[in-house]
Amino acid sequence: MIEADRITDLNTGSVNEDGQFVLYWMQQSQREAHNPALEYAVERANELGVPVLGVFVVDDSYPDANLRHFAFMLEGLAETTASLADRNVKLVGRAGSPPVVVSELAADAALVVCDRGYLRHQRRWRADLASAAPVSVVQVEGDVVVPVEVVAEKQEWAARTIRSKINRRRDDYIRPLRNKQPDKSSLPLHVTGDFDLRNATAVLAKLDIDRSVAKSDRFTAGTDAAQAALTRFLRHDLDGYADARNDPSNPQASRLSPYLHFGQISPIEVALKIGRASSGSNEDKEAFLEELIVRRELAINFVFYCNDYDKYACLPDWAERTLREHRDDPRPARYTRQQLEDAETDDPYWNAAMQEMRKTGYMHNYMRMYWGKKIIEWTNTPEYAFSTALYLNNKYFLDGRDPNSYAGVAWLFGLHDRAWAERDVFGKVRYMSAAGLESKFDINAYVDWVGSLQNP
Repeated sequence: MIEADRITDLNTGSVNEDGQFVLYWMQQSQREAHNPALEYAVERANELGVPVLGVFVVDDSYPDANLRHFAFMLEGLAETTASLADRNVKLVGRAGSPPVVVSELAADAALVVCDRGYLRHQRRWRADLASAAPVSVVQVEGDVVVPVEVVAEKQEWAARTIRSKINRRRDDYIRPLRNKQPDKSSLPLHVTGDFDLRNATAVLAKLDIDRSVAKSDRFTAGTDAAQAALTRFLRHDLDGYADARNDPSNPQASRLSPYLHFGQISPIEVALKIGRASSGSNEDKEAFLEELIVRRELAINFVFYCNDYDKYACLPDWAERTLREHRDDPRPARYTRQQLEDAETDDPYWNAAMQEMRKTGYMHNYMRMYWGKKIIEWTNTPEYAFSTALYLNNKYFLDGRDPNSYAGVAWLFGLHDRAWAERDVFGKVRYMSAAGLESKFDINAYVDWVGSLQNP
């Protein structure tokens, strides 16, 4: 069952009774499994006696995306295309502007079903499609546990202000989603694409994209790999997670963030499996669900209700004020953006974190915090520190360029946090030190591990 709160009519268009198919535009939810938008499309198609035709639009001008991101996405889509074909759903790959491409295909559709994204351009795409499409456009929200507007109608200020609102409703939405087979197959339809999405290498070769960042060899893309990663986490790392999750030298982490970013696994499926796991204490499970649901959906609330989520202006007033008061403080060291990008500082812990990021597209969460705090300390102004952290984050992380990234960068500067003891450079914004790493972890073991990684 798909909850009614997940379903939104984006326009006042009607269903075309003569349409040849229900058109499912896949964008955020890049998976066949546990995909509410897909299941809704199948349900409506069966009611109308037509097949489901899927379309994925590859936009090689996607903001801040490069070879690393496109390779991971397309390798996952190759698997998804095959999984959809097993359910008699054809997924067509087209190039161009998503709303333009989808609205053109909609001319032959009974209606259009799409998933939901929260970033500025994702919302604009859906609004443009809703205006241009000649038929009804229905959005189905499937990449959060609790729908955004159900949680709050405004921007929340911290985890403490949103936690009870989410947890009060979360169990209403953590439900299995049953796959339903389409009554009619779209595989015989004579609708062609610009790409064969089953061949990621061939699609990549055709794209005009930034190729300066190599693909990550640390992660295998796709739903199967995401589910395997989750299984490994449940078997080996959930037990003790509440206490061990912050240790970068011996990490107990799911490493699911790239898969959640590309919609290759559903957060609801993850939450269901966590709840059913035989490993881990209740404390371990709740600690993980706090990260998966409360923290992740706080970030989505942030980008949904804050128009300036990618700008320094997004910071809370207290943080902006205290950083302004200390903007001219002497810095203990200064590095150019290029020196930072090349991991050429005098801090071996920071350099290791930056190298992990460059080599693998991933960084342990605790090191992400330390990494960002030092950028504030080592750059001329807080505004430049913000733009530098966001630039590096979006360029190298596989899970960059999503709500967690924007909220995470802003958190470095005080978002979703409180005022702390005042100090140079940071003012009342939270500070982190190398001594803190040394006192809590075997941080040199982390440095040694990163040093063993091969360059991509």
